[in-house]
Amino acid sequence: MTLLRHADVLVCMDDARREIADGALAWRDGVIVAVGTSAELAPLADEADEVIDARGCVVTPGLVNTHHHLYQTLTRALPGAINTSLFGWLKRLYPIWARYTSEDVFAATQLGLSELALSGCTMSSDHHYLFPDGVRLDDSIHAAQGVGLRFHATRGSMSVGESKGGLPPDSVVEDEDAILADTIRVIDSFHDASEGAMLRVAVAPCSPFSVSTDLMREAALLARDKRVMLHTHLAEDADDVAFSLERFGCRPGQYAEDLGWTGPDVWHAHCVQLDAQEIDLFARTGTGVAHCPCSNCRLGSGIAPVRAMVDAGVPLGLGVDGSASNDSGHLLNEARQAMLLQRVQLGADRFDPREALHLATRGGAQVLGRSDVGALEPGKRADLAVWDMSDIASTGAWDKVAGLVLAPPTGARDVFVDGRAVVRSGELTQVRREDVLRNARRSLDRLMTFA
Repeated sequence: MTLLRHADVLVCMDDARREIADGALAWRDGVIVAVGTSAELAPLADEADEVIDARGCVVTPGLVNTHHHLYQTLTRALPGAINTSLFGWLKRLYPIWARYTSEDVFAATQLGLSELALSGCTMSSDHHYLFPDGVRLDDSIHAAQGVGLRFHATRGSMSVGESKGGLPPDSVVEDEDAILADTIRVIDSFHDASEGAMLRVAVAPCSPFSVSTDLMREAALLARDKRVMLHTHLAEDADDVAFSLERFGCRPGQYAEDLGWTGPDVWHAHCVQLDAQEIDLFARTGTGVAHCPCSNCRLGSGIAPVRAMVDAGVPLGLGVDGSASNDSGHLLNEARQAMLLQRVQLGADRFDPREALHLATRGGAQVLGRSDVGALEPGKRADLAVWDMSDIASTGAWDKVAGLVLAPPTGARDVFVDGRAVVRSGELTQVRREDVLRNARRSLDRLMTFA
């Protein structure tokens, strides 16, 4: 058993939203067995194999990333894609992504997940939809298993290239029968539906402007047959909505509903341009949203109606999105940005730091269909982050929980996933930083020859 004690504040994110001063928690075999004050849990010290001192720290559930394209971590700040909106940005990057090998995907995923781990993330989804030159979803899965984060891999796809009126070049699209066959393969090979699962698989055609209506419909039927979740991009910017109106004769929300893409087993990325009827649809059906505020700002996509979605009861989590459109992978920064955007649009009292922190933890777990994580309470898995609030970035914060969002630490001190250390004293424990960087630089050097 492991006992963590003397946290300045233990943020439980349970139904009561408890925040325990001089907090402590204990876990055994990856499961939390006790939560309370340090005095209340003091008798457990004698039977603990390890006692962790969290003085000066705030402890939270691990952060949950509901949307990422980890392969993009090797194409940050790419010239020609820096000052463009979504469609122009994609056209600049597709030719480079088409050059990826399995080694590049592994290196990019390892780099992106290491960045997330160091910044307090314990669970991440990954929307992977490009499969050139023998690349398989297995490449990113193997990288995730090495870093040690809980991982929701999604088998993405693109099937409608430029010659058929889609956005991507024909060189990066796949045959639809092959897509469905490989989706079945990865679900059967990797998906773990059990409680506490470290790895799950979802079905994720890239977007309405890169796959056919038939594939969207067939993907939904396949996912429900296999009892896995569904994910895609939706209503990301004005161009996205205009494409839907022109191509399908309806708004994105109606398109999603008509094809079976609503329900508690579905989450959509972005949803910046949802209108009131679409928000009501998502709330009624329990359809989740991955809000990616920094990416939305970077691409000029707009400000998502987060306040309206939260008030309506739409399941909502945060995502960093691909590192080519962010260009960072720090979920506390996403929480801060989500809060600031709602305030600048609606007023300083309309979005509280604790609401943003909820989106980054329990909200994200709900969106990904995980009731076993996202809160620190007995019976939940021991996924948690320890934040040192005594360092330069956060010193001076009187309310240290609000300070996590308003004055976020540059990284987490310690991160535990299923009770196992992934970060200790700010350093990765499952992989070596030097190996991660060496792999990334080797792939980056090769990819830059095609720029």
